[in-house]
Amino acid sequence: MEKHAILVASAMIFCVAMAPVYGQYYFETVLAPPRVEKMTRLHFFFHDIVTGKNPTSVPIARPNITGAGTYLTLAAMDDTLTVGPELTSTIIGNAQGLSLYTAKDPTMFGTVLYTDFAFTSGRFNGSSFSLFSRYPITKAATAVGTVVELAIVGGRGAFRMARGYALTRAIYSNNGDAGLEFNVTLYHY
Repeated sequence: MEKHAILVASAMIFCVAMAPVYGQYYFETVLAPPRVEKMTRLHFFFHDIVTGKNPTSVPIARPNITGAGTYLTLAAMDDTLTVGPELTSTIIGNAQGLSLYTAKDPTMFGTVLYTDFAFTSGRFNGSSFSLFSRYPITKAATAVGTVVELAIVGGRGAFRMARGYALTRAIYSNNGDAGLEFNVTLYHY
């Protein structure tokens, strides 16, 4: 009888002790096969329209303080990407994201952009890259043709795990509406 009690007690202790082992976090590190990194260069135009009946960028939040103006305004955007500098040029995709207008000093006015550039036609249809960077509006607006560098932080589809940079140049600016030329260099797998 005593042997049976010890056997049952041992089985119960074993079952209780095994439950935490199987319930723990599991991970496995596997060496990935070597991949060849690719470089892709893109050239397109970006149109940010804030005026008219169909704006592509709309303020969604502002501070509730007097005199703040556009300082710390958060805007959502769904801007058009085209082959040429005209709004009527062939559309190749859109840029969706958020921009936060910053700078207490009006001479340093800029925006922090988080934008996903998605291509809806052509060779890269269904692929996108993500940009997260600061765009100094005052600097870009002071001289026509001023080039600003922005950081690329990710991608999907053909641009999976993208990193790189975008060189932008304002091609027009009118009452808040703006057009930018983009020359993008992506490193991806």
